[in-house]
Amino acid sequence: MTSFVGKSLVGAIALSLLGACASQPEKIQATYVSPSTYSSYSCKSIVAERNSVVNKVNELSGAQKKKATNDAVATGVALVLFWPAAFLVAAGSDLEPQIASLKGNYEALTAAGRQKGCFT
Repeated sequence: MTSFVGKSLVGAIALSLLGACASQPEKIQATYVSPSTYSSYSCKSIVAERNSVVNKVNELSGAQKKKATNDAVATGVALVLFWPAAFLVAAGSDLEPQIASLKGNYEALTAAGRQKGCFT
């Protein structure tokens, strides 16, 4: 019976760790933003805003990639060597919501710019 409880505990920890890991930034899906949000922008404003969004996505993606890598390492250590390392997975902030929102804005800016003929 003890063996079963031990295996169940390890399995539960493993499942919770896998769900707690930060996503790699390239796997984060964009949140939908309507292109009409930017319909009043000039081409110059659309390009400037889009460039700003790209810079912010790149900045946050670097931090997210580091968080995802650290989570993967902590998960591996926790599963193989030392289960208290599992608490390291929760350390730091997951930037997925911000990156998803920025990606959505980028797509909306691109669509609005195409509608206005900004990217010919």
